Parts: sequence; C-alpha cells; structure tokens
Amino acid sequence: MADHEPYIPATHFPAELTPRALILGVLLGLIFSASSVYLALKIGLTVSSSIPIAVLSITIFRALGRTSILENNIVQTTGSASDSVAAGVVFTIPAILLMGYDLDISRVAILATVGGLMGVLMMIPLRRALIVKEQDTLVYPEGTACAEVLIAGEERGLQAKRVFQAFGVGFVYKFLMGGLKLWPDVPGKALAFYPGAAVSTEISPELLGVGYIIGPRIAGYLFAGGCFAYLVLAPAIKLVGSGLAEPFGFPAVKLIRDMSPSELRASFVFYIGAGAVASAGIIALARSLPTIMSSFASSWKELRASRLGQAVTRLRTEDDLPLSLTVGGSIALAVVLTLLPQLGVNLLGAVLIVIFGFFFATVSSRICGQIGSSANPISGMTIAALLGTCLIFVAIGWTGVDHRVQAISIAAVVAVATANAGNTSQDLKTGFLVGSTPRRQQIAILIGALGSALVVGWTLTLLNRAYTYPVPETHAPFGAQALAPAAGGRAPVEVLPATMAGFRIAGSDSVDHAAYQVVRVYVVTDGVAAGKYLMDPKSRELRYVLDPGIGGRVHEYRGKTIPRLDSPKATIMALITDGILTHKLPWVLVLLGVFITIAIELMGVQALPVAVGVYLPISTSSAMFAGGVVRWLIERRAQARQQSLAQVESGPGVLFASGLIAGGAICGIVLAAIAGVLGSADALAERVPIFTALGNLPHSIGLAFGLFGLLGALLYWVGRREQ
Repeated sequence: MADHEPYIPATHFPAELTPRALILGVLLGLIFSASSVYLALKIGLTVSSSIPIAVLSITIFRALGRTSILENNIVQTTGSASDSVAAGVVFTIPAILLMGYDLDISRVAILATVGGLMGVLMMIPLRRALIVKEQDTLVYPEGTACAEVLIAGEERGLQAKRVFQAFGVGFVYKFLMGGLKLWPDVPGKALAFYPGAAVSTEISPELLGVGYIIGPRIAGYLFAGGCFAYLVLAPAIKLVGSGLAEPFGFPAVKLIRDMSPSELRASFVFYIGAGAVASAGIIALARSLPTIMSSFASSWKELRASRLGQAVTRLRTEDDLPLSLTVGGSIALAVVLTLLPQLGVNLLGAVLIVIFGFFFATVSSRICGQIGSSANPISGMTIAALLGTCLIFVAIGWTGVDHRVQAISIAAVVAVATANAGNTSQDLKTGFLVGSTPRRQQIAILIGALGSALVVGWTLTLLNRAYTYPVPETHAPFGAQALAPAAGGRAPVEVLPATMAGFRIAGSDSVDHAAYQVVRVYVVTDGVAAGKYLMDPKSRELRYVLDPGIGGRVHEYRGKTIPRLDSPKATIMALITDGILTHKLPWVLVLLGVFITIAIELMGVQALPVAVGVYLPISTSSAMFAGGVVRWLIERRAQARQQSLAQVESGPGVLFASGLIAGGAICGIVLAAIAGVLGSADALAERVPIFTALGNLPHSIGLAFGLFGLLGALLYWVGRREQ
C-alpha cells in the first residue's frame, strides 16, 4: 500500500462540519431525494447526485463568500445520502400497495430511518479496510470523480449555471406538457396492421436526462427489452389467444381479442417481465458470489485487525466514529423495530435484518469500489434477502396474509442499509482523496440519511394519492368463504366501514355521486386481483377498482391513458412474496420470463437491463434510448477530437442532464400536489381550456416530437462544449 497524501493535509484544519454546510446539504438532499423517489417509481433506477450537489455547493458558497473544499465535501456528503435512502425505500415499500394495504407514512419513515442509519453504521468499521488499505485496488469511480470536481472547484471555480438552466428548462417543459397539456406527453399508437403491437414515447425531460447519463449501451438494452415486449410478446399472445371464447388473463376480465396492447401488458407481459427481472437480478448476484465471499472474508479479517490501529492512530484524517457506537447502534436500531408493534417486525425479523444487513452492506461497499454505484446489484441482493426471509417463514409456518408485510418490512430495511452502505463508501472515498475528517463526514451522512428518510414517506404518499383513480370494473359478490378469516389469520377479503361517494370516474368527466363501501382484497380471490375496490352496498357487487397510483395495473380506459408510476422493483418484491407465501402467482408466465433471461445470458448479453426493458412500458425505454443516442453522438465526437470518455463523464452534458432530471421530476411532484388539491391530474389544464384544445389538434403529435427533438438538440449542444 503506497502512502497517500490527501489534497488537504492532516495537519491543516479548515472549516468542515459547519451549520451552513449541513443546512445546505439537507436542503439539496431533500430536492434530489424527491427527484430520486419519482425516478425510482417511474423507471426503477436512480442516478447519483454527488457531482451536481458538489457543483451547486461550490457555486452557492462562492456567492456567499470564501469557503473550503472540506465544507463543500460535507454538503455533497449530506445531500447524496438522499439517493440511496430513496432507492431502498421505493424498491420495496410500495409492494404493500399491490397487496391491498395502504401506505403508512410512519411505517415508511421508521423503516427508512433504521435502514439508512444502519447502512452508515455498518460501513464505518470497514473504512480502513476498504478505503485506506485497498486504495490502489478499489477505485470507487463516482467517489473519485466527485473528488476531482471538488478539487477543480477549489482551484479554478465551477459554474453551476448549466444545472440551473437545465432545471428551469426541464421544469417549464414538463409543466406545459403535463400540467397545461399543450402537447401530448405520451404520443404513440397501436399498430392496426400488427394486432397487439404498439409504439409510444413518453417525451419527458427527466427520461431524456437519465438516458444520457446511463449511456447508449444500457439505454439500448432497455429499449431492446421494450421492443421485445411490445412488438413480439404482446402480438404473439394476441395471435394465439384471439380464438378464445371466454375471458382469460390475470385477472380474467376480458376476451384476449378485445384487449388493447396496454391491457395485454397488464394481464400477461407484466408477469413475464417480473420473472425476467427477478431472475436477472439473482444471476447478477450469483455471478458476483466469488467476489462477494472473498470480499466479505477479507473485510472481516481487516476489521478485526484494524481495532488496535484505530486505538493508536488519531490523525485528523483517520478519526472515525468509535466501533462501539457502530456495532451497538446497529443492534439498538434492530431492537427498536421489535418494540414497535405496528411494524410487525419481531425478534426473528430483527435478527434477519442484522445478519442480512451486515453481509450485504459489506458486499455493497466493495462492489461499489470495483464497478461503481450504478452497477451495484442492490435489487438482486434485496431479492436474495427477501427469498431467504420468505423461505424461513415458510419453514416455520408463517404463511398468513399479514406475514407478507412483515417480510417486505425486513427487505426494506436491508435494501436501504445496502444502498446507503455503498453510497457511504463512495463519499468516504471522496473524503479520503480530498483530506476530510472521517468522523465529521460520517456524522454528515447520518444527518443526510435521517433527513431523507423523514421526507420520503410524504413524497410516496403524495404521488400515490395524486395518481389513484376509481376505474370501473365489475365483479360478482364474494362468497362467505372469502370473507371468513383463516385459522389464526386475516380473511382474504375485508369490507371496511369506510364509504366513498362523489368521485370522478377515470377516463371520463362524469362524477358518480352514489355511496360505495371500500373493500380490500389481500390475495387473488374468485378471480379478483389484490387491491382496493368499491362495492355496491345493496347488490354487494364490486363496481370500481381503486387502482393505486404506484404500481397500478390499469393504464388505459376508454381509449384514454391513465398516468401511472410503475415502480418495477417493488412489483417484483410483491410477486416474490406472494408467490412463496400465498401460492397465488401465475408461475407459467413468471417462468417464461426466467427462461428468457437465461437465453439472453447464454447469448453473452447482460440480461438485467434487457429484462427491466421487458417490464417497463416501451414509452419509458424509448425516451431513455433517445438520451442514450445523444450521449453516443457526444462520445463519437469526443473520440474524433482525441478526448477521453472520462472528460465526457464529467463534462457539461452530464450536469445539464442532471438538471433536466431534477427539473422534470420536481415538476412531476408539483403537478401531483396540484392534482391532489384539485382532484384530478387534468384539472389544471381544464381550467385553461385553450391549452387543452391545442393539445388535441391533429398536428399536436408532430409538435410533441418536434419539441422533444429540440430538447435533445439542446442537450447535444451543451454536451459538445468544452468543460
């Protein structure tokens, strides 16, 4: 191990953990946390916010007066904790919506807080082993890049105008499109000459920005999966099933020959994609097993050996939080979960959280050092933890309806801890290079994780309520067996005392003033999918499904698109838990997805992004592919000018794309809040009818693609400029 001399020597003591750094870091973290929640719900991905936050911090503090590189590092450290907390929560917690339960803000906040803090505490003892002793072998790409940005800002200053400009462009574009409906937000059409197929694009700025950041290869894989789902699987199902004379599907509510492409996706392709994503995540994790096992053994050995060195060495740049706090704090957090009965996490659950959490926190930290946070298989590790938990539950007979929520709660804490451990290791690598004080940086990460955890539940609840619509769907009354509780458990169907009346029907302007009883279906019963429904109190028939805004299965009604946040990773978690504990899963479709993944892997292609593309709507993957094409053009130009790809990675295009993501995502949340107040996502446009009229003109689709093309051209123009 070569001696390392940080940018700021250990003998210097510039301003670092200041109140203004923590306040700015928390504020920026909340903004990017909301953005990460929106992105994770929409596409199942998040992008690192460390570099944009670092650039913003440098610019803001320079406007306020002189600052230090260590103070800017505290800002990005505090703020970047938002990504990992948001990702871990959104990948798991919304699964309970698909099981007929409601989102509880307090549950989300507690699970996110425990997972976020635990991830930081579990990684701290590994800092010397991973960051210091293996500084030459574990490069931590994002952490190193962020350190370079901070050093560049210290020496010659950085202008954050690209981020601010892009934020404004993305916000205004999204507001005119999604709020005032000046042009269609998802232009596309079903292909009449090819029954069952459809092409569409969600021309949003945040998806364009994501495509640019993830690059042409991953964006191409995602789009390839979308083409396979919408141009191969759906038409094949339509062709084979058109001769059936009875409704068939999951749930079976319609003849296949009468299904639209979106309905074919909801009833069939959805499960195929889920099986593909789950199996691809497990394969990615299995591929890393040799590295995982050797990494865990090495880290554990270094952890034991480092205790003596920790006690002797007290240089500023080697001062960590004490080991007793990290170990004792993790155990105390797990105990707290068992003392809160509303969470349903008992002693066994707490033990599983500590075991899975520490193991995968170690794995996550090392994988991030080798291949970066973007390629870190968090979902695969979470799926493995969930599978292990569910199999243990089955072995001891915990297969009741409510045990699913308990399993999801355990997986949520593990997911947040795993994600935050990887993020913490990236931040500590940045601090190691610039010469920060580890103890102060660790305190900043804990504060940032806590702030994000307290906000993520409100964001989830707001988005879910804004996009929840009553959709007409009639089912016969349930039998007495469905309403009777199982031995020692909950009934599959629960009729609540709550009623609902005077609501607007999805896909129409009419209002139903009749009063209906609210019914929860926890598992598939009598052909009725899990979820919340409205029941006619006289006939006892189900008349509407209260399809949740997050993970809802109805995307179209009477030819009108119903906006949804698909939450792909959480849906996978729900399907796995349901399949193991309730045996109510269409396993044939899931296995189709599994073998599609195996076939793709045998071709030598990375299966996970292709599988995610199969699951996501093609409108989402095609928009990201457009951003990937812009990035490809920039990279070709850079190679022609003999510039490195690293320069493109840290260039103005990435900052502009980050601004587009933040602007579009934050506008989406603002529109959700407006919809919650006014009662409909279209209410704002209806109050300004001129915009709605313009959006319905024949040329509106051409206008939509033209404006999206201009946005892509603007991104290209910014990306080709010198740093």
